[in-house]
Amino acid sequence: MDLEIQGKVAVVTGASEGIGRATSQMLAREGAHVVMCARRPEILESVAESIREQTGGSVLAVAGDVRRGEDVERLINRAVESFGGLHILINNAGTSAAHPFDTVDDAAWQNDLDLKLFAAIRSIRLAVPHMRSAGGGAIVNMLNTGAKAPAAASTPTSVTRAAGLALTKALSKELAGDNIRVNAVLIGLIKSGQHERRATTRGIPPEQLYEEEAAKRSLPMGRYGEADEAADLVVFLSSARSSYITGVAINMDGGVSPVV
Repeated sequence: MDLEIQGKVAVVTGASEGIGRATSQMLAREGAHVVMCARRPEILESVAESIREQTGGSVLAVAGDVRRGEDVERLINRAVESFGGLHILINNAGTSAAHPFDTVDDAAWQNDLDLKLFAAIRSIRLAVPHMRSAGGGAIVNMLNTGAKAPAAASTPTSVTRAAGLALTKALSKELAGDNIRVNAVLIGLIKSGQHERRATTRGIPPEQLYEEEAAKRSLPMGRYGEADEAADLVVFLSSARSSYITGVAINMDGGVSPVV
């Protein structure tokens, strides 16, 4: 299947590991010019170089903290200056932050909003004019299943992600006339660097943590998802093969969410 991504310019945030890395690699393999963003410059450049070697693709690493408006502006500007436009935006930056409500102070709320909501708002606001100039584009906001079905002790993430879901739906309607599609992927338990760091802290292999958590949470498919599996969906939603899909939020959770 030809995804018709060849020559498109894609920006991926949170790109140094997990879903962001897998998505960047898949986009590069499909022939897109990929601009990867994450906070740690040495790690990001190392990952970008690895993807270049594996795919032969055109990959640019732009280190930055998406919580900072000036870093987001620099990211979008570098993408356009380097490759002449912008067609795909993957808002993937974020970490798990789920705690009992009365333990979350104002600083933690603001940090989560800056990382997961305002980063997406700013990047979309800057990307849309370039997508309009190109005749259209695709935006994918990476959220989690708590956006639809928040659990107890899930703040601030569930609230921030729910705001991201509302943003996705509102913009899908507002930007449809510009041929700019806006969708969301709601992830469940997907293998990632943050889970591996938790395993290291506990002094156990990552696979042991994955097995324990899958059993504890009664995952219908009995396992964590792979980052590549999530990337398959993200890249599809970024491609011409999903040209009539906008305003949807697809669960990528192995069936664990109680809502569709």
